[in-house]
Amino acid sequence: MDVVATLTSAPGAADRGDPLGVTRAAVVTLDERKRVTGWSPQAERLLGYHAKEVLGRPVGVLLARAGEANGDWPGSQADHGMPVQAVLRHRSGHSLRAATALHRLPAGTAYLLLLADAEDHTEWQFRQAVLHGLAADSSIALTIYGPDLRVAWANAAARKELPGEFAQYLGRSEGDLYPGSQVLSAGHPSSVTQLMGEVLASGQSVVDLLYRGRTLADPDREHVWSLSYYRLQDAAGRTLGVCEESVDVTDLYRAQHRLILLNRAAARIGSTLDLDRTAEEFAEILVPEIADFIAVDLIGAVLDGREPDARSVARTGDMRRVVHRSVREDLPEVVVPPGGTVGYADGSPQWQCLASGRPVLNAVLAPSSPWLVEDSARSTLRRELGIHSHMVVPLRARDVTMGVATLMRWRSPEPFTPEDLLLVEELAARAALCIDNARRFTRERHSALMLQRSLLPHEMPAHAAVEAAYRYLPADSEAGVGGDWFDVLPLACARVGLVVGDVVGHGLRAAATMGRLRTAVHTLADLDLPPDELLAHLDDLVQRLAEEAEIAHPEGAEGVVGATCLYGVYDSVTRRATFASAGHPPPAIAHRNKPVEFCDIPIGPLLGVGGMPFEAVEVDIPDDCVVALYTDGLITASESDMDIGLARLSFALAHPDRPLEEITGTLERILLPDRPPDDVAFLVARPRPLPADCVASWGLAFELETAGRARALTGERLAQWRLEELTFAAELIVSELVTNAVRHARGPVSLRLIRTENRLICAVSDGSSTAPHMRRAKAGDEGGRGLFLVAQFAARWGTRHTSDGKIIWAELLAPAAETGTFFP
Repeated sequence: MDVVATLTSAPGAADRGDPLGVTRAAVVTLDERKRVTGWSPQAERLLGYHAKEVLGRPVGVLLARAGEANGDWPGSQADHGMPVQAVLRHRSGHSLRAATALHRLPAGTAYLLLLADAEDHTEWQFRQAVLHGLAADSSIALTIYGPDLRVAWANAAARKELPGEFAQYLGRSEGDLYPGSQVLSAGHPSSVTQLMGEVLASGQSVVDLLYRGRTLADPDREHVWSLSYYRLQDAAGRTLGVCEESVDVTDLYRAQHRLILLNRAAARIGSTLDLDRTAEEFAEILVPEIADFIAVDLIGAVLDGREPDARSVARTGDMRRVVHRSVREDLPEVVVPPGGTVGYADGSPQWQCLASGRPVLNAVLAPSSPWLVEDSARSTLRRELGIHSHMVVPLRARDVTMGVATLMRWRSPEPFTPEDLLLVEELAARAALCIDNARRFTRERHSALMLQRSLLPHEMPAHAAVEAAYRYLPADSEAGVGGDWFDVLPLACARVGLVVGDVVGHGLRAAATMGRLRTAVHTLADLDLPPDELLAHLDDLVQRLAEEAEIAHPEGAEGVVGATCLYGVYDSVTRRATFASAGHPPPAIAHRNKPVEFCDIPIGPLLGVGGMPFEAVEVDIPDDCVVALYTDGLITASESDMDIGLARLSFALAHPDRPLEEITGTLERILLPDRPPDDVAFLVARPRPLPADCVASWGLAFELETAGRARALTGERLAQWRLEELTFAAELIVSELVTNAVRHARGPVSLRLIRTENRLICAVSDGSSTAPHMRRAKAGDEGGRGLFLVAQFAARWGTRHTSDGKIIWAELLAPAAETGTFFP
């Protein structure tokens, strides 16, 4: 019992020790015949036997199958002290699996038997194996910092990051082991030492902290670790320090970083259809994340919107710099400015990349590379900046190489890796597709703009009847085309046609439809039809086009789907205008001394509806006003409420005495946002009425002798107007027109002479609606040459019908066309 007491009361007993250790195990002493001579309290608690029940008895009686080995103990023939599993019998009768260890005492005549619960011992063994693995075999680096936050211990994995003997690092801080490192995770102190101080003070663990830096064993390569920190305490609760768990997640971090870049590129590259901007977005993704410098060079055909061919791809001299980007604002790497021609030598990486369509990686750039030796400018830059790594990737889309991207590293000490090349290739493929889309869009936009310019007036023609200005803003700002249109059409007898229309929809299809309608309006206006009749004919045309489109595209018509139009004719002699509307907002008249007036014009149906007549209304046009025609996009661009838009339009048209360009600028500024949601076209016109002394009118008798009187009246008036040079031609034309009216029409007959800035207009009216036709008289015919003579002497002539007959008119070019002035 004295030995047992001594052993069990030995100092250093602890709950965390080996269950088979002498301080924790159930201790039984045996004599040389292996009879029980000592029984500890732990043995009594483990097996339930009191000491008096087992002392002097063979130890084998404790076995579940007692005596099967003549009282021997399992494992007694093996190495003494080795743990052996045995099944023991508890005093209550049940079996108990235990871990046992039999030791021969130094005297050699007695034994020490240690007993413990098998599960407790197995758990302890596993715990010990884990501790040994963490210390010696684990890939997780463990470093223990003492209360002073200096290195106290490190396992084998942590010591691999520290060159030389580990003893030299004891007592050093974390900053000494990983100089220049930084915490990447947000919400934590920038210093790991400060973070460990917080863990030491609070006991709050920190898990999965991202940390970037370089190790003393590998100073040229940047690593990223996932760090975890927790406080260490002994059994008594005293703080021993902080344990740091470190896992190198460099490859995982870079893979995640590549995914982030790809996602960012997907959202950023190609945000517009502008080729230069797309190249800039590509460069912004790569610098400084991947490279210290990038240059994007494209073939000239791509920049011009053309399809690159094999010959252009083979010529590096046809390449132009689109964009470059550097980690330094002063761009020390630049040899060629943006827009400049890039000349790469034969055999250079760019030449190889363009010729083969495959990337070229020079992870470690050799100073003796032949292409560098030949290119002195780039060779000098390489030496001055220390450029050490270089790659060139092709920009390919739809199996066509459109250019190359050159990337370099000189600030970052790490060379480009194959993983970097794969990432850049992926980004370059995405950028190349967007660049090709931008190229195609540029080509199509140029075609669309050419179509649009051919469909709309190139410039507002000067006209004696009005002064005009306009604005046209398509909603499809990317394509630059839309379905709104406007026109100022010169008509006979000092009149002018004003037209504004709006095709439903936007883009190229609406523009094509608009072109067809505009051409039709020109043709119908040349026939001098009244506004209501013109719209009726235009309505028939739209219906016919819609039917043709429906037959061609039965699953969905791609032609005319509807349009609105406002057409008016202003007469500078009578100072009146006649308007008719097909679903279009009314014109506005801005007076100098009273509020803006919106003409009360019946709004007819949209063009293409059919079945409904259009109504024309005649309106007085004051001399000092401005007439505005517009599409609904102008008054609904900022507010969906049309009444608000009309109020703003009235405000913008105030003070009509301003220059027309100033008025149109005010309309655009007040009524339109930066990107109008609908096409907008508006036309402002200032009437230029003819003075009374520029018009002469006479009623004529319905008899053949009237032709002579008409000639005389014409000669007298031209003398007053000092247009004697035109007397012969004018008298001839008037005589023929009056003669035709008397012979082939009915009365009343009247003559009107109109003098404009550069023309003399002779107009003869009669009461017949039958239009004359010019014919070629035979040699023996006595008549039939009147209209032929009129056509020969007049600049142009024609017929227009009125409510009570017709007017035949002819125009002569006046001397004012040469002198630059006409009115006295």
